[in-house]
Amino acid sequence: MKNFEWTSASSVEEAIKLTVKGAAIKAGGVDCLDLMKEHLFEPTRLVDINSIKDLDYIKDDPKDGAKIGPLVTIAKLAEDPVISKRYPLLAEASLRIATPQIRNMATLGGNLLQRPRCWYFRNELTFCRKKGGEKCYAQEGENQYHAIFGNGLCAIVHPSGTATALVAYGAKLEITSSQGKREIDLEKFFQPPSVDLHRENILQPGEVVTEIRIPAPPDNAKSHYIKQGEKESFDWPICEIACVIEKDGDTCKRASIVLGAASPVPYRAIETEKMLKGQKIDATLARNAAKATLKNATPLALNQYKVPLFENLMTRAILAANS
Repeated sequence: MKNFEWTSASSVEEAIKLTVKGAAIKAGGVDCLDLMKEHLFEPTRLVDINSIKDLDYIKDDPKDGAKIGPLVTIAKLAEDPVISKRYPLLAEASLRIATPQIRNMATLGGNLLQRPRCWYFRNELTFCRKKGGEKCYAQEGENQYHAIFGNGLCAIVHPSGTATALVAYGAKLEITSSQGKREIDLEKFFQPPSVDLHRENILQPGEVVTEIRIPAPPDNAKSHYIKQGEKESFDWPICEIACVIEKDGDTCKRASIVLGAASPVPYRAIETEKMLKGQKIDATLARNAAKATLKNATPLALNQYKVPLFENLMTRAILAANS
């Protein structure tokens, strides 16, 4: 790890001023310090924002929905009664992230902004395509945990569990810079390797995520979350499903289904959503709708097992959210 300057900010405005060229913002620091140890990230200055109390809150309005500060810890999200009742996908996803120790330290903002966990990217001795090299070693190497969609240039999977749930809810981000504030759909915030091989989101230097916003869920909507990992107590997911079904009587009015650990970005199951809309959901339709999305999969040599796994778990999630 290279030497760096450490400073703290007491306000968002101060944090922005301190993030000069070569500087970076630190909240919980879980991923930040890992990247620095692996020489993948070598800032000249770290700006600690943990003391900015204005970024640590959970507010909910029955009509407008939830507003969450980026410094809210994953543990707080998992335990908050309002989140558990009104936004259960986010509570369930938060509860299944890492270990209790990490959940007590890691923040929602940091979870959304963390970088991929691909072992080739994380190995400082491997100059992969994402680091400016000419080859994605995962495509012909150890790829059992890698992407089955959008893996042609780079086979990473998006590492954020909260992102899967939040995209399914249609969440938005408030981003603040010296020029002011802007709002963007979380789904559009993330970008695939085909747009930029070296970055996973559109956050620019000098910008800070200052709020996560979730629209109020309709009264006729139900949801279901599933995570499958090898070590169920704390492991990274090999398959993740966030499903929201909005109904009109017995008919599906709208479906929002997002897959995690499937693609370089949270992957929306568009084909499945289209097949469910306007239909009365039963086991046969749920299975066929899940298959429609998986037909587009391009699994690698060692992760073909993910195709039937996603199909089965997506079917379960749809039926559970429809019940």
